[in-house]
Amino acid sequence: MRELTPLCWQLLLLSTLVYCSLGQGGVLSYPASLSVSPDRSQFFKLESVALSCEVQGNSTGWRLKRSTVSGERSDCGRKWGKPQGSSCIVSLIPSDSGVYWCESGSGEHSNAVNITVHAGAVILESPALPVTEGDSVTLSCRYQVTPSDLTADFYKDGSLIRAETTGEITIPAVSKSDEGLYKCTNSEGESPESWMTVTDHSLPASLSVSPDRSQFFKYESVSLSCEVQGNSAGWRLKRSTVSGDRSDCGRKWGKPQGSSCIVSLIPSDSGVYWCESGSGEHSNAVNITVHAGAVILESPALPVTEGDSVTLSCRYQVTPSDLTADFYKDGSLIRAETTGEITIPAVSKSDEGLYKCTNSEGESPESWMTVTGDRVEEE
Repeated sequence: MRELTPLCWQLLLLSTLVYCSLGQGGVLSYPASLSVSPDRSQFFKLESVALSCEVQGNSTGWRLKRSTVSGERSDCGRKWGKPQGSSCIVSLIPSDSGVYWCESGSGEHSNAVNITVHAGAVILESPALPVTEGDSVTLSCRYQVTPSDLTADFYKDGSLIRAETTGEITIPAVSKSDEGLYKCTNSEGESPESWMTVTDHSLPASLSVSPDRSQFFKYESVSLSCEVQGNSAGWRLKRSTVSGDRSDCGRKWGKPQGSSCIVSLIPSDSGVYWCESGSGEHSNAVNITVHAGAVILESPALPVTEGDSVTLSCRYQVTPSDLTADFYKDGSLIRAETTGEITIPAVSKSDEGLYKCTNSEGESPESWMTVTGDRVEEE
């Protein structure tokens, strides 16, 4: 987990792999949904948020869980949050920043939401939950102390959109081209960035990863390819890394090779990768973690489909004499395997979650495995 801090990069995996995969031929159905009130992803410290699990059918056994930037994973009511009916009220401090989701006793998951608690003077009020194409969306620059000049600059994917004297911008009818990373700046300071997800029924492009895994040792190579429906002209492979770098393949990183980008990885390459058109359309996004330690977990970077056979492997820089590895899901031990790998013969939604492995050589980072299923096909 330490390699993934800040954990906002982990949820960019959740908010894009989980939600952007809505476009892969239909709509994903979850047995429960997590709602956020107020519906925004950024908060000042000491503000409160209400998180609620809305369950289809029997709600018994569902819990609100989180995984924070400090690596803490627990349920509402255990060291944090105050259960109130089906909700959890959280009076926020910066260490509460992280990923929140609902989980059943059998391991089924809801959608996941990223919460960022900012100790600075400025936050961006933007939706925590996906918005639908055609919706009207307002993004507001909010201040701890209201300044005399409300003028704020708004940025998307690192580029200035425009300045507004009112401190807010409204997108009357959002489209997929509006999806991306937003922030605002003002004389008082700069907000964190948040990803706004826009849902529709199809994605114009998909990002593939070879080899298909989300963790790599430093100096390993990965091939990232943009597969575009229709005209591929103007599409670029982009990234936003843990170090704050946002740029295209071929500019300081990566080697373009046909429609692919070959990256010889170092830890600062850890981050989110996606394809983007000149008009701002996005593909799915993929999280890549480059680990400087001795152990990684080989797990799929791309969503797997219910019924697929999936193997998770503990991999080592130097092969140890004892391959026995412990495998964990959502912080709990699944089992130990003397072969250093486990196979799930037919994955289901209950297998979705955060996985890691440990061995005498060390501990891997965690990665989220997304399982798609229960699709409602387009007519």
